[in-house]
Amino acid sequence: MKGVFWNVKFSGNCYFCTLMTRESTVAFHTLGCKLNFAETSTIGRQLQAAGYKKVSFSDTADVYVINTCSVTENADRECRQHVNRALAANPEGCVIIIGCYAQLKPDAIATIPGVSLVLGASEKFNIPHYLQKLKKQTEAQVFSCDIADHHQFTSSYSEGDRTRVFLKVQDGCDYGCTFCTIPLARGASRSNTIENVIENVKQIVDRGAKEIVLTGVNLGDFGKLPGEKKHATEFFQLVSALDALDADIRFRISSIEPNLLTEEIIELVSCSKKFMPHFHIPLQSGSDKILKLMRRRYLTSHYTSRINKIKKLMPDACIGVDVITGFPGETEEDFLQTYKYLNEADISYLHVFTYSERANTPAIEMKPVVPVAERKRRTNMLRILSEKKLGIFYRSQEGKTAKVLFEHENKNGIMSGYSENYVRVSTPFNNEMVNKVIECKIGATDNDSHEVNCTILESITA
Repeated sequence: MKGVFWNVKFSGNCYFCTLMTRESTVAFHTLGCKLNFAETSTIGRQLQAAGYKKVSFSDTADVYVINTCSVTENADRECRQHVNRALAANPEGCVIIIGCYAQLKPDAIATIPGVSLVLGASEKFNIPHYLQKLKKQTEAQVFSCDIADHHQFTSSYSEGDRTRVFLKVQDGCDYGCTFCTIPLARGASRSNTIENVIENVKQIVDRGAKEIVLTGVNLGDFGKLPGEKKHATEFFQLVSALDALDADIRFRISSIEPNLLTEEIIELVSCSKKFMPHFHIPLQSGSDKILKLMRRRYLTSHYTSRINKIKKLMPDACIGVDVITGFPGETEEDFLQTYKYLNEADISYLHVFTYSERANTPAIEMKPVVPVAERKRRTNMLRILSEKKLGIFYRSQEGKTAKVLFEHENKNGIMSGYSENYVRVSTPFNNEMVNKVIECKIGATDNDSHEVNCTILESITA
């Protein structure tokens, strides 16, 4: 769409807005979690509806939107890097910062040269409004909020980047884990309604997607309406409603807390043709002592019971695990207890995070502090263990038949896709297989790369 818009230019200490008539463009870069990707896509659709054409972040764009993350200590550095990338592509571009880091550190971001707007949690879905009103300015404008007053829920889902779609059904968190800033960045737990989620699913199916990943900050806490403290519904009710839909779609449950992954949810997934046998369950530590220091709402005995239940009903299920190394007070004995627990557990892979101090969290005051070098050593040990676990899991699937959803990327003549239980397989690229669920026989696993080949078992038609 061609139209009138404000082009923000920097000269000396003043910004000048120039009225221009041509097609306006916007570029996005997303850091962090699946939730951020879902929200970026939704904001992209808003701006496209307002007349903006989406371009690559490396292209010359009129507006650059950077959706930030605050989970790691690198948030500030990453934010600055991508601001510099945007300005290198177009020194006269308007740079907008949103996301968790924008909510937590808006004033710090505002000092980064080249930033035009910083929008907090309550304003990130109002970018078209702010672009219309953007006038002369001598410094970055900040529009944030007291997170305690933020109760808004905005339906969001990703599209275009992958075959799978990330659908946000829940936001915020009421838990008080001592290491986490997310409640400070996203606010209280709140959810979409089941009716609205179903409407989102229908829209996604109409767009041709074959798989949806349900996402949220604390997904299993689904059911609290914005501004309410009690659950109107439960996550199990949502899963049941989606499972009953008459639609050609696969679902995956994103990360879910072990205390919220109920037996009835596991039992439903085990019988479902729509929900895939794949779970990602945060553990964080295999030491009950450390779990208590983290204020997690379970102990290892409960976590073990969830794994055992899954494997009893779905022996081939894939189970991913989050774990943090080097939390304050974690002794070598505590770490080795975690290592032993994970080594013996019937799990498939690990996501390992090195503990980093985050402002305004209880953990930052805890002693003794684990030296950074020791944290990294422990992280490396668990990542090696993850490679071992993944190899064992993949080799256990060799020779089995699977339904694989193939993605669109053509990497040196090879395409990849995921089985129901999240085995990533590869085969020579065939455009007729893109975004289709194909029956395959899982082949051998490369011991070094963990690449898995497959044999196509059905004829492919356009």
